[in-house]
Amino acid sequence: MRPNYNRIYQDLLKMNHPEKLECPKVREQLQKLDSTEEVLKLNERLFKQCKETAKTNQQLKTYDKKTMLKLLNYQKKHSLSTSFMSRKYNISRTTFSKWKKILEKELAN
Repeated sequence: MRPNYNRIYQDLLKMNHPEKLECPKVREQLQKLDSTEEVLKLNERLFKQCKETAKTNQQLKTYDKKTMLKLLNYQKKHSLSTSFMSRKYNISRTTFSKWKKILEKELAN
C-alpha cells in the first residue's frame, strides 16, 4: 500500500504555500502522482533544496517497480552505459546492476 501523495502535497501546500496551489501546472502534476518519478519531479519543482538536503534525500530515496523498469528500458533503448545512467540520475551503478538482476524477466519483453 502506497501513501496518498496527492493528499500529502495538497495539505502541505495549503499550510505553507497556498499560492502554489493556484498554479494550473502544479494542480495537473498533483493529479498524476502514480510513480516515484512523478513524485520526485513535483517535489523538485515545488521545493528548491540545498546541496546538503539533496544529498541526505538521495540516500533515502526508494523507487517503485514501474520507475525502475522505465529507467532500465530507457537505458536499453538508447544503448547507454550504466555509468552514464548513474551520473544522469544520481543512482549508483550497483543499484542499476541490482535492478537488472531482479527485473531481467520483465526487461526481456
